[in-house]
Amino acid sequence: MNISHIEHIGIAVKSLEESIPYYENILGLKCYNIEEVADQKVKTAFFKVGQTKIELLEPTSPESTIAKFLENRGQGIHHIAYAVDDTATTLHELADKEVRLIDKEPRGGAEGLQIGFAHPKATDGVLTEFCCPGKE
Repeated sequence: MNISHIEHIGIAVKSLEESIPYYENILGLKCYNIEEVADQKVKTAFFKVGQTKIELLEPTSPESTIAKFLENRGQGIHHIAYAVDDTATTLHELADKEVRLIDKEPRGGAEGLQIGFAHPKATDGVLTEFCCPGKE
């Protein structure tokens, strides 16, 4: 596994419309992309801070994992995502090391990334995402 940097930090919010002004008007960041990821039942908004992104996550359905997170924990940091060379290889390496995974194979994420998650019970309580640009 070759982690190059923190790709993004995911933050669960109840409403992008209500949360974006804090990041833009108070922190001075620019929201450069808003995107819905239908299969994950989430709408995302992205901001750049150097090489790292902040990803705001708003649920689009009460059944989404973000809606459940908000119900149980409220708004706040949901996950950390690491940029890797190859998500599939990383997930296979983790499985070989008997790390509990949410995703055994990569799936599509926002911004065309291939993503996969390790279970927080295997990562000291931190939901951990591994991602790389999708292969065309």
